[in-house]
Amino acid sequence: MIPFRFIHAADLHLDSPFAGMSGVPDKLRQHLQQSTFAALKHLVELAIAEQADFIVVSGDVYDASDSSLRAQLRLREAWDLLGAHGIPVYVIHGNHDPLNAGRLRLAHPEHVMVFGSAVESVVAQRRSDGQPVAVISGISYPTSAVRENTSLQFRRDPSSELYHIGLLHANVDGQEGHDAYSPCSLRDLQQSGYDYWALGHIHKRQILHEAPWIVYPGNLQGRSMKETGAKGCYVVDVDQYGRAELSFRALDHVRWLEAELSITGLSSEEQLRDQAEEKLDELREQSEGRLQIVRFVLTGRGPLHAMLQTGSEGEELIQELRRRESRLLEIEELGMDKVARMVWPAGLKVRTGFELDREALLREDSFLGELLRLADSAEREEALLEEIVGSALSSVSDHRRLRQLVREMEAEDKAALVRQAAEMAMSLLTEQETKGGARR
Repeated sequence: MIPFRFIHAADLHLDSPFAGMSGVPDKLRQHLQQSTFAALKHLVELAIAEQADFIVVSGDVYDASDSSLRAQLRLREAWDLLGAHGIPVYVIHGNHDPLNAGRLRLAHPEHVMVFGSAVESVVAQRRSDGQPVAVISGISYPTSAVRENTSLQFRRDPSSELYHIGLLHANVDGQEGHDAYSPCSLRDLQQSGYDYWALGHIHKRQILHEAPWIVYPGNLQGRSMKETGAKGCYVVDVDQYGRAELSFRALDHVRWLEAELSITGLSSEEQLRDQAEEKLDELREQSEGRLQIVRFVLTGRGPLHAMLQTGSEGEELIQELRRRESRLLEIEELGMDKVARMVWPAGLKVRTGFELDREALLREDSFLGELLRLADSAEREEALLEEIVGSALSSVSDHRRLRQLVREMEAEDKAALVRQAAEMAMSLLTEQETKGGARR
């Protein structure tokens, strides 16, 4: 087998609207709106610098089926630049940008292969000498909702000893929080005979299996607090024995983060604000030239817990931190990169508790002790967690929108609800006992 290098990217979501960001200065909003295009630019620059033999893009190139002319023109510019460096691109479309979309259709250059609504295969060549190195197969969504298992349409060519790559926009093993489009199982992909499954649709970076490689690179640019951490693509090097080595490369222009702050040992709002400002400055030093949007997660136990339950104090803290960050936009000495030096506070998650000996309560033979043990068990046992949350939220099952939101909740969010309920129970029961006597 001839060694070669390719790049696996997915879910570019060009021209994503970034809705729901309130209180953001105009300059930051403009930076956000340009971020998917900037990430695409970084992808092109990476492919050129790494001398990739080709790029595969596994669906959702555009964010919407009626993609803007701006998005189409920017994509064409990127494709043309890759073409000028002799780098072919192999693309499938997903549920956000199906083939039947009503967008204007700019002609694709010859070096860009867009797969149709049935599985197609093409032989990719090494750029340096034109030697065939891989069979690339792919299938695009004809419409926005594909419910059948399209992975079963892929067939390895038994007469070819080339490396086989499959492009598929799919939900493998029914991952929560994502539509079950093109559903398939890990076993389906493992038994296909393909060497590398270049997946798209799930925005969380995951390597589901090796030999064969079954890989989600995640999306190119995070778009909300549901998509935290570094975003980018994989550079894949295949050696003469058909062994692959994967290297993740961050390409995001804006990074979404959660940062923990503990109230343990703090006795005033001023101390909490100082700690938050220190965390913002720490993140700024680690920014690597990216605008960062951070949500603080307040943890620990202490006297500030009661104050934070009102909501107004936490909102005032966020507004003060935003005012501090906004001043950076007015400092001329920071020059053109001042937006990239900002760390914008997006909000707070309160996960704090009263100053109680929780471990002692867990050991108690009491109603509260049993309640806390049940809450702890729910965090470890998925079935119990689903049962508790399902029972607690059953009253909203008749409301279509609320029912959908409950369905989209991830396990972490459900566990957080159980923790919050346990903390509330401790607070209420402790308050009653303080007024009415010792616990029995």
